Amino acid sequence: MPLSRLNLEQYAAATSSSSQNLIIASAGTGKTSTIVGRIGYLLSNGIEPEEILLLTFTNKAAAEMVERVAEYFGKNVAGKIDAGTFHAVSYRWLKKQDKKVVLKQQRELKTLFRSVYEKRSFDHIGAEITPYGGNYLYDLYSFYQNTELDNNFEDWIIARYTEHELFALIYADIVDEFEDLKKEYGFVNFNDLLLNFRDICKNKDLGYKELLVDEYQDTNALQGTLIEAMNPPSLFCVGDYDQSIYAFNGADISIIGSFSTKYPKAKVHTLTKNYRSTSEILSLATKVIEHNERIYPKQLEVTRSGDANKPKLLAYDELFDQYHAMAAQIRDTETPKEDIAVIFRNNSSADGIEVGLRELGIACKRKGGTSFFDSREVKAILDFYTLLVNESDMMSFIHLFEFARGIGSAMAKEMYIAFKTLGHGSIFYGLYAADESIKNPFEKRKLNRQLGLFDDFLELGAVGKFAKLGFEARFMKNPILKHPKLTKDSATFLHDFYLLYRDLKGIKQPRTIVKKIASSNVFKYIAELLSNKRALLKDGSVDEKQKEESLSRISRKMILLEALSKPYSEHERFLNAMILGSSDLTQGEGVNLLSVHASKGLEYKEVYVVDLMDGRFPNRKLMQKGGSLDEERRLFYVAVTRARDILYLSFAKYDKIKKINFMPSQFLYEAGLVPKDEAYRALLQKELDKDGE
Repeated sequence: MPLSRLNLEQYAAATSSSSQNLIIASAGTGKTSTIVGRIGYLLSNGIEPEEILLLTFTNKAAAEMVERVAEYFGKNVAGKIDAGTFHAVSYRWLKKQDKKVVLKQQRELKTLFRSVYEKRSFDHIGAEITPYGGNYLYDLYSFYQNTELDNNFEDWIIARYTEHELFALIYADIVDEFEDLKKEYGFVNFNDLLLNFRDICKNKDLGYKELLVDEYQDTNALQGTLIEAMNPPSLFCVGDYDQSIYAFNGADISIIGSFSTKYPKAKVHTLTKNYRSTSEILSLATKVIEHNERIYPKQLEVTRSGDANKPKLLAYDELFDQYHAMAAQIRDTETPKEDIAVIFRNNSSADGIEVGLRELGIACKRKGGTSFFDSREVKAILDFYTLLVNESDMMSFIHLFEFARGIGSAMAKEMYIAFKTLGHGSIFYGLYAADESIKNPFEKRKLNRQLGLFDDFLELGAVGKFAKLGFEARFMKNPILKHPKLTKDSATFLHDFYLLYRDLKGIKQPRTIVKKIASSNVFKYIAELLSNKRALLKDGSVDEKQKEESLSRISRKMILLEALSKPYSEHERFLNAMILGSSDLTQGEGVNLLSVHASKGLEYKEVYVVDLMDGRFPNRKLMQKGGSLDEERRLFYVAVTRARDILYLSFAKYDKIKKINFMPSQFLYEAGLVPKDEAYRALLQKELDKDGE
């Protein structure tokens, strides 16, 4: 039984008879063991595995917990536990309800959103301020969905951004049209999964006897209302308010802070024994985090004994000296490279240390920057594949045709709708067997001055300008070529698209599909375009060596994607694994370069926290945009508690490129690593003055 391995505090939590439990589990106190112990306790007391729902922050965490349960109860039992992220579980329930949903990632729906936004004009309003751009407005709308429970979007904009009141009606209409398009094509994003699942929960008993929630401190308002809508007979939430670091994504620390108020009969358990870090590391982390308000009292106890290395401050005169010296120290350490982490607050810090390591030939992998699955070339392959499996996926079409020169998201959407019209509902019929009796397949635009909608569509063009490009005769008859804004370049892209899907017809194996797409002319064009952009110099010329390196990296990614597709024999299973599971997959070896957010839940023997200068960490710019010093302090706490044995804290005094001097981070003062001098007192006074404003 997993209960036999628990300490007294963990055991008391895992076997609690209360119907609402909150477990305060600080870094390294064995929260996973406690959750697994709780599941074991439930199974041993007559609860069926399918009556247990486990919600985690990542699918990887869910899989690890289920695997540990399987060690005691077997894979058949453990496999019946419903476990996964809020989004993964919501997606499964929507599919169970026979809902026709096409899950799209944020970047894809942002493209659709821009296609709606680009039809608007704000010029007639004559406001002195600039309206929000399409991408930023989409991000605002996403934040609104995660945090606002009462007001509509227009009222929310007016209340929070009063200077944009003149644009609020247009913003809201863009959102309404965007939502109508999503419904028409069955698109849902991660927010929609939760909203739709919440509706199911309100009208249906899901059959769960206990709901377990991991990383409870990182739930947002939307996830909080979803938990309430489930209304499970028993609730078991595990979290640590000192590790709440997702406020930028809507996470609300008041949810964990108000648990006892919301559930007056709840039992709050605190795990105090730390099994990860040395006493010296834990002491430093505690000194700093105690400057934040204590929501629930806790006093951690170190269980490890023996000699411990004191955390060491590394101070450098110049910014890049820091990166090079740190790389040299990593080269010379006896710690295995895979058990070393460099943790950064800002991407520029990661760039500096990565260059330093590469120069010394030290392998490293980076998480928290642009991942394999976020690269545009991998996204393009998956867009081609998605469209093959589901031709009604307008978003994939739009995203691909944005690569074609002269075609933006709005024009790509017009072309998609035109193909659908020509094919009487099928874009591929519209591509290969177009109804030539339809002379003008392009949609008529609405006119509404108040909502910024204006008609700017030109008369149909002639196809004769494409006669010498060597297109297939059938393709040349397609009325789509009459689009007045279609150029020779964009028509060639379209023809290559036409040839690719003709070649893909009937292929069943995902691996073969990936290989065919990667070797097609249309993808070669995309790879060339991306490589040119990545090798562009300031004078507008292309660095040919850098371009070749970029093309080589793209080729390697295609080989890796082909390898990832090898175990799959069904198109949908492969695509779902790439969309839902991609964030949990990593690649590479060597030193781990991690953003603070990416480091959460991980641990390493040797840890370096870099660029601990005021302004960088804490990041004052992000604080001004809605963050807080408390949040930055929690980020620092998370970073240093990743270390088991060795911890280095690093800062530089000067940046010779920007010609600016740095003060040590406020957290170094609070940790007692830097004497509290006049500069520190001035910093504190600045904070007090700001609070008093």
